[in-house]
Amino acid sequence: MQSPPLSLPRNSPLTEIPGIGPATAEGFLRAGIASAEALRAMGAEAAYEAWLRAGNPPHFIGYYALVMALQGRPWNDCRGAEKDALRVSFDAMKAPDPRQRKGPPRDRGGP
Repeated sequence: MQSPPLSLPRNSPLTEIPGIGPATAEGFLRAGIASAEALRAMGAEAAYEAWLRAGNPPHFIGYYALVMALQGRPWNDCRGAEKDALRVSFDAMKAPDPRQRKGPPRDRGGP
């Protein structure tokens, strides 16, 4: 008995994921994420962290739209406690790490 042929991994375009258009796909390409399969395998949080490390601008709606897209849901399906929890995750991801700041610390005034 012959075993069925193994299916090779596909390299589908990022825009195959509903809700990801050409501009978003370009941002993920800059982050080193080149296929829909790679993005799905990483998951939303790891992919968005890569997005930010690549110098792409942070955008909360873009983040939660990605989460929804990877769940097969429309972006505007995110509401209430779920959206609040995603906001906490997003804010933690984009918080500046003092060890990664360039230049001297900013003077915030005061005594």
